[in-house]
Amino acid sequence: MNDHDYMRMALSLAETAAELGETPVGCVIVDETTGEVVAGAANGPIGMSDPTAHAEILALRRAAETVGNYRLPSGLTMYVTLEPCAMCAGAISHARVSRLVYGASDQKGGAVEHGGRFFEQPTCHWRPDVTSGVDADAAAKLLKDFFKARR
Repeated sequence: MNDHDYMRMALSLAETAAELGETPVGCVIVDETTGEVVAGAANGPIGMSDPTAHAEILALRRAAETVGNYRLPSGLTMYVTLEPCAMCAGAISHARVSRLVYGASDQKGGAVEHGGRFFEQPTCHWRPDVTSGVDADAAAKLLKDFFKARR
């Protein structure tokens, strides 16, 4: 399996989020050595009444529970359909995710290549390797269609 295969899994979770009325963001965390999906989640702030229930945070919580440690072992890659916000970038750093792969850029709320560029800050203690733009068109279309239907 490759980056596109795992991103398609994340996109499927994003579609699930959209069906539930949540902003369509999905995330999977993969062990690069085995190819095993350690955790996955769809966005859930509305349904969970929890402003921190972004797909990345939920997937990190599940992965940490699976491995039994708040710091994830090296070799885990997070695939998320949208550029992480500052909260999620901070959590990715604290969890020690080895690699971050995301689809669509987020000029308004993103914090990796936009906004505060969290991983470039001197106060950031852990920086994952970052790959952006994987299946970006599909991720962006899902978001645009979701918000267009609500206008």
